Amino acid sequence: MLTITTHEPAATFAVGRTLGGLLAAGDVLCLAGDLGAGKTLLVQGIAAGLGAADDVTSPTFTILQIYDTGRLPLYHFDLYRLDRPEELDGIGFADYAGGDGVAVVEWADKFPAAMPEEHLRIEFTAGAGEADRVIGLTPAGERYRRLCEELREKC
Repeated sequence: MLTITTHEPAATFAVGRTLGGLLAAGDVLCLAGDLGAGKTLLVQGIAAGLGAADDVTSPTFTILQIYDTGRLPLYHFDLYRLDRPEELDGIGFADYAGGDGVAVVEWADKFPAAMPEEHLRIEFTAGAGEADRVIGLTPAGERYRRLCEELREKC
């Protein structure tokens, strides 16, 4: 497990940008944390690290937002409004997760059994200060263990 503590929103964005630069096609990131914890801010950084020119917003009402202006497509899911794992079929989740781009799934902890066996879990918790965020990265699989090591070297 890798733990990164940020003390301002710009630092959370920077962690995402660094991570985005390391990602490869087929990568799946499963995000968890309370509302306002910094999940979407991290995704904005990931998009920047992938070179996406799009404005990234939370897809809470659309469930899936696709950004395809970077070096890899970014499939940004927000499962907050879903009630059952079967609803993932209706949005084509299996087609995107592990596909030709990077899938980032906010609220992935709602349906853990539906997530790919190998993924990177990223959990956000509040830190000591008001703007502090503790970002815990837990790899499931060798690819994600190596990814955490690369991120540790760069952060």
